[in-house]
Amino acid sequence: MEAPPAPVPADLPGLSAVLGGEWRGGCFVVERRWEESARYGRESIGTLAERLEHAAGDAVLYSSGTPACAPFVFFDLETTGLSGGAETQAFLVGCAWFEAGGSFVTRQFLLTRHADERALLETVARELARAGALVSFNGRSFDAPLLETRYLFHRLKWNGRELPHVDVLHPARRFWKHGVARAFQARLDGARETGALRGDGSSCSLTALERDVVGARRSGDVPGIEIPGRYFQFVRSGDARPLVAVFEHNRLDLLTLAALTARLLHLTRTGPGAARDAREALGLGHAYARGACDERARTAYRNAIDRCRSPRTAYDPIRIEALRSLALACRRARRYEEAASAWGELLAIRGCPPPLQREATEALAIHHEHRRRDLAMAKTFALRSLEAAEQPLWRDAVQYRLARLERKMKYEVRSLKFEV
Repeated sequence: MEAPPAPVPADLPGLSAVLGGEWRGGCFVVERRWEESARYGRESIGTLAERLEHAAGDAVLYSSGTPACAPFVFFDLETTGLSGGAETQAFLVGCAWFEAGGSFVTRQFLLTRHADERALLETVARELARAGALVSFNGRSFDAPLLETRYLFHRLKWNGRELPHVDVLHPARRFWKHGVARAFQARLDGARETGALRGDGSSCSLTALERDVVGARRSGDVPGIEIPGRYFQFVRSGDARPLVAVFEHNRLDLLTLAALTARLLHLTRTGPGAARDAREALGLGHAYARGACDERARTAYRNAIDRCRSPRTAYDPIRIEALRSLALACRRARRYEEAASAWGELLAIRGCPPPLQREATEALAIHHEHRRRDLAMAKTFALRSLEAAEQPLWRDAVQYRLARLERKMKYEVRSLKFEV
């Protein structure tokens, strides 16, 4: 037999007056709306809604292959800690969506007492049940697992696992993260994940993306590290004033998440011609490649190369990554001449990282040996590969290739003599 729901507490002193919400289903709910004519950063709310609606079909590229459809429900949590352990609770669950007319609505659910957590989770479950897809920022790794833990604790069903989930953090790293050179070099060196690779530094934080991509700036925002303390202060005192900034922080996070999603899907639908720079075009190529849109991926990689402003032989990490990605994509499509051209351009770049030099010279040695049948050129690239070889296994493989090329070249010489 289920325990009866906790009674709705009498209005805490000033709670409704301070936060402007009301009690619904045993939890406190605050709802806000941005009209379609309102501007947020570079775009109006209505423009964001329109772009998201038109490009909804492309969300499948970011939802692990699961078809996603409207309505998109954006969600973000404020928690009692950042560890995500069993003791961590979500005291504020923010949900948002675009309405048919183009306005943007946020609905935030506040946990005022520990005894009300079950009621809050049931109310949130009803809210998420109407979603065609969930959209979050790092929600796959933190928000969704934390909520699922709390639902399991109360023996409630977590329906979020059944919904397509678009986690904007992961494509954001590919499209808009700064410090590409450091991250790409770390991958080449086989380094373990660092902050540069994870993208969890300030260059890929939600507020940084809000400023750089959306074109909006916050004023007087509460630092995330202070948010749990403000909630505990509210629980101890009943004074809701410390939560005003927390609610505004959460609302802006939801609006920024919606703006980034609209930009991401609009760019995906429109193609690399809509990219603002080479980095966006490169990220778009990776997104297409992950979705098996091979021709679109190659077009995006070429666009990224063309957008690089540096001289063709100057060190440019975006050009380097785009050329390598194009070469691999062309090889998969059996466009071997185009792949060889990209590998050659890569080798011409000054300061090309040694791991890439080895990869490119090996690819060109194979190309000239097996496709162009130019054994002399194949030997030239094999020798270059041997110079860059550091590991014994790689060196042994190159020496084996050189020995085979020598045998083939001697056989060709003997054949010519015999013909003469």
